[in-house]
Amino acid sequence: MRLLSVNLGRAKAVPYTDQPEGVTGIDKRPADGPVRVAAPGAKGFGASGLAGDAVCDTRHHGGDDQAVYAMAREDMDAWERELGRELPNGSFGENLTTTGLDLAGALIGEHWRIGPELLLEVTSGRIPCRTFQGHLGEPRWVKRFTAKGAPGAYFRVLEPGEIRAGDPVRIVHRPAHEVTVALQFRAVTTQRELLPRLLAAGDALHPEALASARKYVAEYGA
Repeated sequence: MRLLSVNLGRAKAVPYTDQPEGVTGIDKRPADGPVRVAAPGAKGFGASGLAGDAVCDTRHHGGDDQAVYAMAREDMDAWERELGRELPNGSFGENLTTTGLDLAGALIGEHWRIGPELLLEVTSGRIPCRTFQGHLGEPRWVKRFTAKGAPGAYFRVLEPGEIRAGDPVRIVHRPAHEVTVALQFRAVTTQRELLPRLLAAGDALHPEALASARKYVAEYGA
C-alpha cells in the first residue's frame, strides 16, 4: 500500500465551471518532490491541505473536512478500460493516487499514516460536479461516476507532515462500525433511506453528511 503520486493543480480559466472567476484547480499533475500537508482551515475560508495546490471554489471544495482527496489507481484503471482512454495520475482531480488500497471500502473515521509524519482521517466520498464532468469531457459523466459507486475518499488532517510519491500508506486505526465510503456515498446520492446508518460514524463523518443524516431521522425516523 503506497502513494503512486502526489498531485497538485494550478488555477486555470475554463468554460465549464460556475466558480465566480471562471477558474478551477481540478487539472492536477504529479509533483516532483515532497509536498507539505496540513489542515487548511474551515470550509469557505480554507482551501487545499496540500501546499502549492489550488482549490478555487471554496464554496464547495477544500476546508478541513475535505483537505485531501485520494483516488485508487485500481478504480482509475477500471475507468480506463470502460472509457477506452488513458487517465494519468491526477486526472480525477485527486491529490493522492494510491495503489493497494480499497478506498470504497474504507471506513469513515479510518486513520491513514502516510510516510513518517502525516496522519489523515477518512471523512466522506467525493460528490461529482459539473466542473469534474467538463474536465473529463465525458457525456453524462456525473451520472456514470455516481452509478459506479467508487468515488475516492476525502480526508481531514490529524497530524501534518511531508509526503512524496512512493511513501508507504498504513491503516493504523479502523473504527468499530460498518459505515464505509461506499455506503456514505450511496446514502447522500441515490439511496437516501440509508442515511440513518451513517450516524454510527459519529463526528468522524463529514459535517454536511452528518447533518443530512440527522435531518432525515428527525423527519422520517430511523
